[in-house]
Amino acid sequence: MIDANELCLDALQALPDPMFIISESGRYIALLGGHDRQYYHDGHHLVNFHLNDVLPADKAAWFLEQIQLTLEKNALRIVEYPLAAEDVEGLPTDGGPEGELWFEGRIQPLPKPIEGERAVIWLASNITERHRLQNQLQHLSETDELTGLYNRRKLIAELERRFAEFRRYHHPLSLIIFDIDLFKQVNDKYGHLRGDAVLQELTELCAELIRDHDTLGRFGGEEFALILPNIRATEAATTAERLRKAIAEHSFQHIGNITISLGLTIAREDDDTIENLISRADEALYNAKRNGRNTYCQQL
Repeated sequence: MIDANELCLDALQALPDPMFIISESGRYIALLGGHDRQYYHDGHHLVNFHLNDVLPADKAAWFLEQIQLTLEKNALRIVEYPLAAEDVEGLPTDGGPEGELWFEGRIQPLPKPIEGERAVIWLASNITERHRLQNQLQHLSETDELTGLYNRRKLIAELERRFAEFRRYHHPLSLIIFDIDLFKQVNDKYGHLRGDAVLQELTELCAELIRDHDTLGRFGGEEFALILPNIRATEAATTAERLRKAIAEHSFQHIGNITISLGLTIAREDDDTIENLISRADEALYNAKRNGRNTYCQQL
């Protein structure tokens, strides 16, 4: 006759993903399953240790918070989190996956206390590959394939974020929109492949001339946008002139010199949306074109 308890324990031990039983105070009560060393390290030494004994303080606090939230809700919760073997004290690093891993944790309260404490089941599934693919897809959706810069969609999202900061905290915000003068002539004379190379070279040059927390992106075609947070009009004008001068003096491979025209604006208290900024920057850019190109204009 089959022993149901023994069968149940054998089934739990055979789980492909590790299942931890952890008390409310953070003590590892048991660990079942998770024997595939391609995806998991052997964590059986953790039993009877506390989270604070084996994890950095910030990570231990996060795990304890998730346990508490699950017990308060008294229902299944699902979380995602990174963890590396190096984060866990005493965990053998040989024979298991290397580097930071991503896990999906399915946390379920147990119906009865264990040794006087409430406890949860924490089933950890390695989702590192899924997480990598998600990040890759997100990067592709936000990036201009040719230049590697943010695309228009991501630029708009970033401008929205910075504009919200301006509205809430009154942090200065400037926007520059610029494009390459007579770029059609470059494509017509040298071909689109050379034109693409110019866009890439210009991108690299501009990236060297802006701050790390500025956001440069391709707005479309030969048009670019530069979001300048925490910077006032005079400093933004200095940046615009620095870009204009550097590009005008730079000799691009195969074609020589080109110039750009730039339009500059700042966020104002009476602006309702980012469309106000974009419209003013566009108008300033058109004024720069009308003024003979290779210059910048402001619309404040």
